[in-house]
Order: sequence, then C-alpha cells, then structure tokens
Amino acid sequence: MSLIARIILAFSLGAIVLAAMLFIPAGTLKFWPGWVLMAVLFIPTISFYLYFAKHDPEMIERRMRNEEQTSEQKLLMRFARPVLLAAFLLPGLDYRLGWSRTYLGGAPLWLLLLSQVLVLGGILLVGWVININRFASRTIQVEAGQKVVSSGPYAAVRHPMYLGGVVLFLATPLALGSYFAVPAFTLVIPVFAYRLLNEEKVLRRELPGYSEYCLRTRFRLVPFVW
Repeated sequence: MSLIARIILAFSLGAIVLAAMLFIPAGTLKFWPGWVLMAVLFIPTISFYLYFAKHDPEMIERRMRNEEQTSEQKLLMRFARPVLLAAFLLPGLDYRLGWSRTYLGGAPLWLLLLSQVLVLGGILLVGWVININRFASRTIQVEAGQKVVSSGPYAAVRHPMYLGGVVLFLATPLALGSYFAVPAFTLVIPVFAYRLLNEEKVLRRELPGYSEYCLRTRFRLVPFVW
C-alpha cells in the first residue's frame, strides 16, 4: 500500500472512531459542534500529511509510527488512551443529557467558536513544529542524522509540539460546548508533563548538543511559566 493510501486509510478510520465517540453519546447527528470540531481537526492535519508525503515521505513514515520505545512511555500510553477515550465521550453525553445547559447555563456561541479557533491554533502550531523539525515523531527516539533544532517555536520553549497539544485538548471540551468535560481533558497536562520530562532524559543522553540547548532555552512547555 502506498504512503498516501495509508494516510487516507488512517485518517478515515480516525474520523470514523471520533465520530462514533462524539455522536453516539450525543444520540443525534445534529450535534453541530462535533461536525465543526472534526473539520477543524482533520482538514488541516490530513493536508499537512499529504503535503509532506510528497515532499518528505521519510518524516511522514516517522510520524506514522506509534510503538513506543521506552517502558515508561508504554506505561504512560496505557494510562492515557482510556482517559482520552472517556474524555471524548463526555461532551456528547453532556449534549444529550443537558448537564451544562441545566446546571451552568450552557456555553455561549462566542465561547464555542473561540475554542474552535484555539483548537485550530494548536493544530497549526504542531504543523509549524513538524515543518521546522522533520525529526519530530510520535514516539520518543533519536535517529541517525538528527540534530538539535533551536529556531522558530523552539526558540521560545523546548517542546512546542506539546504546547500545541495542550492548547488543542484544553480547548476541545469548550469547543464542544461542555463545561463538564473540562476536568477530564485537563488530565492531558500531567500526561504531557511526564512525557516531556522523560523525553528530555532521552534527548540529553542521546542527542549531542541538547543539554546546551536546554541551558539556552529555559522554558519547557509554557513561556515564562515552566
């Protein structure tokens, strides 16, 4: 199977799974924030992948690997996946049962739209990171020829891809109009924090120049905070 065919298949399956997590709990296809979120998530992301599949297929091959190399990351993923699954089920249930509308007055339209924009911003930040650092993969490992990247978003924080992910996940429940799903999605923060700390150990040990980069770039995830 060609790389482009694999990309289309992977994103098609991902869209089916996400649609099931959003619309089955909602009990209706009229859950319009779910449709907007899917468009915001999938249209730019698959566009990135198809573009880079043509211009840098090796990078896409790295991005499509999902088998973690370290025992710490394997354990973390076993915890993170069911948590994220449960988190994505909550907004649909909230829409169906009216928890946010009943107890908190419901999320206003401006907040839903602003949150969708933040989700898009998180995705675009991740795309920028991938374009700057072609070795940015989904798994933690150092490959032959990999070098320290300190330009673009890497000049502000050491892990800008994780920053994009945090923004995306924290904005998602409000983009779906659910106040009650916010606590579940905030669990992504300790997941990313643990993951990046473990990644830094690997990079300091295996990537020449990374320790010096850490001395120059003080903040790990959020500028002026941490």
